[in-house]
Amino acid sequence: MIPSPDPALYEGLTRATCAALEQAEIFLPPDVVRALTAARDRETNGIAQREIDTILANIAMAESLRVPICQDTGVPVIYLTLPPGIPLDPRIFDAVAEGVRIATRKIPLRPNVVDPLTRKNSGDNTGPGMPAVHVRTGEKVTVTVLPKGAGAENMSRIAMMLPTDRDKVPKFVAETVLLAGGKPCPPVVLGIGIGGTFDGAAALAKEALLEPLDTMTSAEHEILDAVNDLCIGPMGLGGRTTALAVKIREAACHTASLPVAVNVQCWACRRATVEVQW
Repeated sequence: MIPSPDPALYEGLTRATCAALEQAEIFLPPDVVRALTAARDRETNGIAQREIDTILANIAMAESLRVPICQDTGVPVIYLTLPPGIPLDPRIFDAVAEGVRIATRKIPLRPNVVDPLTRKNSGDNTGPGMPAVHVRTGEKVTVTVLPKGAGAENMSRIAMMLPTDRDKVPKFVAETVLLAGGKPCPPVVLGIGIGGTFDGAAALAKEALLEPLDTMTSAEHEILDAVNDLCIGPMGLGGRTTALAVKIREAACHTASLPVAVNVQCWACRRATVEVQW
């Protein structure tokens, strides 16, 4: 029989969830800031340069005032790592949800979570299936948060392609960005999931947004160049900086299918990880 975890673990999970959300909502990761700064240095379009300058000023002001980077503080997407020996107890999910409630009051976060049909707002960013919690194995107990705003999320797409369509993946990604235009607040970061199942490809695409932007593969660079050739530019006002980075995650799939998902993220590619102490 697996022993019940120390009750202090749940208190630690609540604290870590709140702390990770506070960090993610207020402080943009350094690799994202570097990507924006490098894009500003490369950009030749005057309007695009000024838009990126405004974004960088926004980032600095949020940090200085300790307020959220964007008014859309998103919905809480949570990734937990649990080492062997810690059972997946329902109290773990309750502790994470309580951390979200506390963060909503403390930071504060805009209450974004509603019933999908009645649109009734829970007022605390929790509800059935929310926060979205994904559990993985790891050496330590950690909480990673990925706040996801609706402007970018709404522009995401998935396609069940045929195996013969693999050369069309870059075109599908570029088409997704073209259809989105300025709605997701570009320059965007694109998480791409290739393979798996219908739902698995979407999960891969979202998880890809957790990857650092500093390094990209040749395939990722190819798609990034195709997207930037659209010249949608920052906030959709033109320029070469339509996307900051492309990150791809892959999984094995059925021999007769090729699932491809694109999870669009705005320039505020927010994420943070906190180790749980108890």
